[in-house]
Amino acid sequence: MSIHIRQLVPADARAFQALRLAGLLDAPTAFGANHEEEKDAPLDIVAERLAPREDRAVFGALDGDRLVGIAGLRREDRLNFAHKGLIWGVYVAPAARGKGVARELMLAALAFARGVPGLAKVNLHADAANVPAMALYESLGFVVFSRETDGMRVGGRVTEDVQMTMRLA
Repeated sequence: MSIHIRQLVPADARAFQALRLAGLLDAPTAFGANHEEEKDAPLDIVAERLAPREDRAVFGALDGDRLVGIAGLRREDRLNFAHKGLIWGVYVAPAARGKGVARELMLAALAFARGVPGLAKVNLHADAANVPAMALYESLGFVVFSRETDGMRVGGRVTEDVQMTMRLA
């Protein structure tokens, strides 16, 4: 497996949507969204999410021409929160796990974040039960600043939502 990380563009919308929908089914507690909410999203809306912008990007991990991992970063929308970025939608297909793909996606997202003018920190949410994800985020320098019991309910399952932050140097 030879993985290449790059920023996704609108032409990647179909592959991005397919992998994201697979992720929403495979690891539903890893996402704030769910499959039912996103399964019928028009491709042009998905493509718009991938349009290059100064303060947001989606990164893809490609094995050859096959998308096997994704991670997004965006600046918070409100002016009073514009110093914060949010990592979202991190997912790696099962066949590509355990090979450092999520780490490389996160490093790409964090490098992008460091280039966004005025961005001082990056936050993310994680399921406390997702031990590999928690270990990855902590190894990159993220620290827990909040735990919410009953933070999310997915298919009748109650999860503990962990919020993590990392200051950008």
